[in-house]
Amino acid sequence: MDESGGSSDIEYTNIDAAADAIDCSTIFHLVTDIVGFILFMHQQIPSLLQDITLEFDGLRSEFKELEIELAESEPKAPLIRRKLAARKREVKLGIRRLEKLMGCISNLKAALQLLVAEVPNIDKISLVLGPSPLRPLHIFELNFSNGRPFLEGFSRSKTTETLSRKAIRMMISKGIGSDSYPGPTKLFLLVKAPSYLNLPLHFLPKREFRPNRKTKPFRLRFRCRTQNPEMNPQHNDFASSVKLQHSPSTDLICNETAFFSLFAAAEFTNVVRVFIELESKEFRKSKRRHLSEKPAPAKSSDGAKMKFQIEDITVYFPYDNIYPEQYSYMLELKRALDAKGHCLLEMPTGTGKTIALLSLITSYVLAKPSNPVKLLYCTRTVHEMEKTLAELRFLHDFQVKELGPSARILALGLSSRKNLCVNPRVVSAENRDSVDAACRKLTASWVRETAIENPNVPKCDFFESYEKAASDAVLPPGVYTLQDLRAFGKQKGWCPYFLARRMVQFANVVVYSYQYLLDPKVAGIISKEMQRETVVVFDEAHNIDNVCIEALSVNVRTQTLDGASRNLSRMSQEIERLDLNLNFLSLFLHKSFGIIPPVRRLKATDAGRLRAEYNRLVDGLAQRGDLPTGNTWLANPALPDDILKEAVPGNIRRAEHFLSVLRRFVQYLKGRMQTENVEKEGPVTFVASINSQVGIDQKMLKFCYDRLHSLMLTLEITDTDEFLHIQTICDLATLVGTYTRGFSIIIEPFDERMPHIPDPVLQLCCHDASLAIKPVFERFQSVVITSGTLSPIDLYPRLLNFNPVVSRSFTISLTRDCICPMVLTRGSDQLPVSTKYDLRSDPGVEKNYGKLLLEMASVVPDGIVCFFVSYSYMDGIVNSWHESGILKEIMKHKLVFIETHDVVETTLALDNYRRACDSGRGAVFFSVARGKVAEGIDFDRHYGRLVIMFGIPFQYTLSRILLARLEYLRETFQIKEGDFLTFDALRQAAQCVGRVIRSKADYGMMIFADKRYSRHDKRSKLPSWILSHLRDAHLNLSTDMAVHIAREFLRKMAQPYDKSGAMGKRTLLSQEDLEKMVNGVEEMVF
Repeated sequence: MDESGGSSDIEYTNIDAAADAIDCSTIFHLVTDIVGFILFMHQQIPSLLQDITLEFDGLRSEFKELEIELAESEPKAPLIRRKLAARKREVKLGIRRLEKLMGCISNLKAALQLLVAEVPNIDKISLVLGPSPLRPLHIFELNFSNGRPFLEGFSRSKTTETLSRKAIRMMISKGIGSDSYPGPTKLFLLVKAPSYLNLPLHFLPKREFRPNRKTKPFRLRFRCRTQNPEMNPQHNDFASSVKLQHSPSTDLICNETAFFSLFAAAEFTNVVRVFIELESKEFRKSKRRHLSEKPAPAKSSDGAKMKFQIEDITVYFPYDNIYPEQYSYMLELKRALDAKGHCLLEMPTGTGKTIALLSLITSYVLAKPSNPVKLLYCTRTVHEMEKTLAELRFLHDFQVKELGPSARILALGLSSRKNLCVNPRVVSAENRDSVDAACRKLTASWVRETAIENPNVPKCDFFESYEKAASDAVLPPGVYTLQDLRAFGKQKGWCPYFLARRMVQFANVVVYSYQYLLDPKVAGIISKEMQRETVVVFDEAHNIDNVCIEALSVNVRTQTLDGASRNLSRMSQEIERLDLNLNFLSLFLHKSFGIIPPVRRLKATDAGRLRAEYNRLVDGLAQRGDLPTGNTWLANPALPDDILKEAVPGNIRRAEHFLSVLRRFVQYLKGRMQTENVEKEGPVTFVASINSQVGIDQKMLKFCYDRLHSLMLTLEITDTDEFLHIQTICDLATLVGTYTRGFSIIIEPFDERMPHIPDPVLQLCCHDASLAIKPVFERFQSVVITSGTLSPIDLYPRLLNFNPVVSRSFTISLTRDCICPMVLTRGSDQLPVSTKYDLRSDPGVEKNYGKLLLEMASVVPDGIVCFFVSYSYMDGIVNSWHESGILKEIMKHKLVFIETHDVVETTLALDNYRRACDSGRGAVFFSVARGKVAEGIDFDRHYGRLVIMFGIPFQYTLSRILLARLEYLRETFQIKEGDFLTFDALRQAAQCVGRVIRSKADYGMMIFADKRYSRHDKRSKLPSWILSHLRDAHLNLSTDMAVHIAREFLRKMAQPYDKSGAMGKRTLLSQEDLEKMVNGVEEMVF
């Protein structure tokens, strides 16, 4: 081979290793890892080699669970059985094909081990990807210098792990696999060996290999530090106990096992395709982790991380560098922790807010072990919860490495039974409420007692094992995601849901949803025993006021009242069943012979339950004691501490009387909803009306929810999902009986969009967000409210009624202007554009919006995301574009996908949108502000190069609920209607456009397409990190001007990206930079 000489024109990518670090075992593992990476990146195998075994085991476990579930004697619905059977067939097919793939992997490793063990001093291995070695598509050369002889065994050392990570990271940086394409191919592994070497030709055929001139090899060289870097590895006389006895030749041994031959067959493509259908999300996530640009500074390749001082705190930061805004964020956060107060922090998107927050708080706890502080981290979605725990695990590993076992903590995520249950019979239920009910049917105390006497009664083996372990059921220190908890529960045979709930009070860090703190019904169970020395973090909290209001609002429809009546009838039947109706024979047997028949004994026991409940209610709610674990129920939706000591009113203590009260209340609500006019009144007037018409006073209403809870436990009702209607009615009763201000009762006889169809609804609307979050501010030491969209930041303390000790908004530091916001006010015909009510239906406005999107689709590559103010407006304008032919013109440039109300349809549309962007076809995604996509989906990198916000997403200003809230805000907090409406609309707009910028290496354009954005009172409500890049020249633009700016911006972004910065700007700070800042030696330019 001509290239194997030592000519200076050959370019190598060098990776240095310690002296004597490369032996035959190291070469084996390096080649295996690189082969797996190449095959994965070129879409030939579904995941990396080391993950395939785990995925295969997961499929086998799922297959066994499906077999057990289908073999159960309990009949299932035909639709469920068909779904399970179809899933079983898919899993079985995936297992068969993965078995074939794993056999090929085993052959590969065996052949490679044989070569490494038999060929002395391997110095070169070539990997050829293509139809044959004579027609290669890609060539990879791996050059080695052996520092040690072959030792027995192929154990994997830490040095090997480090070298493997370096090699793969280097290949990613060089773009290996970026030009991959789906379809079968072959991989040939060729080892440079002396010609005297004889191996079975049927296993390892010899073959001459010379790369052609069209394909340039990628050469990777592993060098020992003692080696002369100018010396070619194959001419290196490195000291080794293994010497060549013959002069080497240019012959190469080619390993073309069945593993590689399989890639030429179409069947293997089917293996990949079927397996991706089974686990498609995981595969795409795995691939994106290799290709995506990280939002935080890159991890160190040699294990070096940052450790710096912030006043008296040593902060452990798990990256080589830190952004200036991260450091400033930590400073302000520490001020709030020191003051033991609350804070508001607005951090730009894509700047590593999560890791900065976790690093500071965990380091703060480590620095002050005498005053332990607990961290409650609240997220909006399960996906964000998992990402937070992954960041925490990475940070925790670094802290343990630095400080040893003393730094170990317990951190876990907590979610619903639906996400944590491992019992196949329970988790297969359709929705969360059904899963909760199925769990109670197996874990309630009376069910378990019955199962002791009757072995045929089903019970949960995981819960029984957990209860049997008692205090021994604990989690060892570590960071546990939901998947980790499920795996740990399966391994130990314990219920992961109840285990996680128990460990919450012992954990150092808990990550869960907002509702676990803000919804009183959930917080009363999960978070009631949290210590005061706790830091609470609400991440992505720009809509926290809406979350608080929704937690205390109740909607009642006709279907709700009909369902409540059915629930009351069933409870009456249960109570009648418990009454003591002894016949003459039972009484005679009992008095004459002292014999209690089985039926009598049962009824006596049931009567005892009713009497015990009555006595408990007389003593008061505070004396109830703790319930068994399986009997826990949602807590009272709003129960002030001062009434916990009160006794339940006497006229609802007896079950019959309480049900009579509920019937009268339901009938009263049915009568109120028969009105033909819209009615609005406050809680005091509503309660007075109830008292005067049906004789139910405020105190009886206040205790309705807890009284219902007690009665359902007494009646031993487990199918709680069937009683959701009566629970809603008791929610309403308790709330109107507890609060006198901050609520309105609004009754609407029909939907305004369809006034001819009766659809009455009674709405208890909460207007005061501070009611739900007030207990959080009072109970916990520090509450951190943070997001990328909190502007204007001074409005949140007024909405939530608290005084922050720190309130700060940060800007973003960039080496290039990768954010390009624009305000478009008119079309190419100079007519103004707006979604204002009197203009939105104008044909000229619709045409100009369509022309804007058409022009941008012809200029902007990859993905474009469009946000509309409502579903109805989006439907109308898309129909208009279709009729005028604009939509057809747009689809000549890009495919179009639309968000709908249906979650499944939207998920499918998003998946196809990403596929279109990945394939280079490009796509446009139509979405709605305040929708699911606007709140939780990121369009980073090529998935979102442009976002267009069509109009300003104001709320429906004629909504009676909104009008009532505006009136309350004006009277109580002196917040003007216009100020709140503008604030709410602009935070939604900022949240929409922020979806396209998820890291500093990313870039994207934002177009605010409405003439009202040019007004200062509207534009000033945008976050500072957007306003800082909104130039005066980008205001009041027409379509032509916006297209010209877009072309210039994209041309500028197409230039090579210099991460080190330019013109003296510093966007990455090292530990030395921070020390100089602290010492005042050097001024840093941000």
